[in-house]
Amino acid sequence: MNPPKLHTLTVAGDKAGQRVDLFVGESLGLSRARLKRLFEAGAVKVNGRVAKKGLTLVAGQNISVEVEDESREAVPDADFPLTVLHEDSELVFVDKPAGRPSHPLQPGETGTVANALVARFPECAQASVDPREGGLCHRLDVETSGVLVAARTRQAWTTVREAFGGRSVDKRYLALVTGPLADEGDIDVPLRHHPRHPDRVEPAPYGAEDAREAVSRFTVLSRTGEHSLVEVQILTGVLHQVRAHLAGVGAPIVGDTLYGGREAPGLGRFFLHARSLSLPHPQTQRQLRVTSPLPAELRAELERLGLPPPPGERQG
Repeated sequence: MNPPKLHTLTVAGDKAGQRVDLFVGESLGLSRARLKRLFEAGAVKVNGRVAKKGLTLVAGQNISVEVEDESREAVPDADFPLTVLHEDSELVFVDKPAGRPSHPLQPGETGTVANALVARFPECAQASVDPREGGLCHRLDVETSGVLVAARTRQAWTTVREAFGGRSVDKRYLALVTGPLADEGDIDVPLRHHPRHPDRVEPAPYGAEDAREAVSRFTVLSRTGEHSLVEVQILTGVLHQVRAHLAGVGAPIVGDTLYGGREAPGLGRFFLHARSLSLPHPQTQRQLRVTSPLPAELRAELERLGLPPPPGERQG
């Protein structure tokens, strides 16, 4: 194995107040699992002293991170049926199916969107800091379908990642929920990882150091009985944000039993679809909007309930 690679980072003024683990993860494009291992190994230092992951940063601090060179080879997977929604010289927007991970978590893993991207667009492997992420600029949960964007150059990857972090990306989801829900509203509830259930998040207590800002805006598109079809715009990008926020206001997503949603055995997944992404193109700065059609199984569920497809969806 190659020796660890030393990364040095300086905290800019606009990053003051951020947790060190979030700052390092965003700066180096590392997964939560990878970050956890680095902090446990004492591989992250702030101004020369080993840092704990919850440390709040101050402008001007110097951070050093020793990252072991795990197997970072991108494994192409030409058998993945990749659907491209838009491509140009800088970006590739793809339609992620439910049941497929966005990118590998283990060395050599295949069957993910990132593997398929690298098979079709080899340059994507060099766009992201970790080649295994295949240039992906963000992620979706395994059971969530819809739009994912990947970069074809490192500059495009960096620019789009900054746009996500700076709230310059309009991210909209469609969700089918049950329970009472107003016609529209904002949900401004910080979230944190559940201390006893690491696979989920929960509303964060006031002033908790591990809280992450989370803001969602929802609009009910149609209703029937207890069911509502909702469009959700997320202004931040916290893990499971849409799922946790809707559950928190008493309207959990159908099929999302982890967050109290009603079981939907005929559906085979929870009803959450990343409908559209709109962002400034990294080269032209013009706003680019890409949409994903509602998958057949979700459309069939709406038809079964007698709910119309969302506006903009073709009939039939």
